[in-house]
Amino acid sequence: MSDTIELLKECDAGIKMGIEAIDEVIEKVQDTEFRAKLVNYKKDYNFLQDEIAKMLDKYDKEGKDINPIAKGMSKMMTGMKVAFNNKDSTIADIIFDGCNMGVKSINKYLNQYTGAYDDAKELCKKLIRLMDRQQTDIRKYL
Repeated sequence: MSDTIELLKECDAGIKMGIEAIDEVIEKVQDTEFRAKLVNYKKDYNFLQDEIAKMLDKYDKEGKDINPIAKGMSKMMTGMKVAFNNKDSTIADIIFDGCNMGVKSINKYLNQYTGAYDDAKELCKKLIRLMDRQQTDIRKYL
């Protein structure tokens, strides 16, 4: 059961990071289609986050906060990149890289917490598929 809880917590932190990244850049996006895609992805992240919260509630556990150092570094790097080049391609690059790091991280945790229950593993796989799809969708803005 501890593998299940840890896996869900890591997915929760990853989702929070994805939502935070979208929130940080969405107002700067100029292309309306690109902005709409980000809004929809944020909704998808929120849906998965709710599913994870329900599972964690069954174990009387809460999600995991984003590492404050990682959060601060991400915010600083995003701010600098956008300040130097406020184009949709820059924002797409930031989101693309974030998805890539997320996929890598969640896969690592999926491999690490092998004893997790199948329903928790499936939620993680949904998160990975969501980030993969997001990367594919924003390639045209790079």
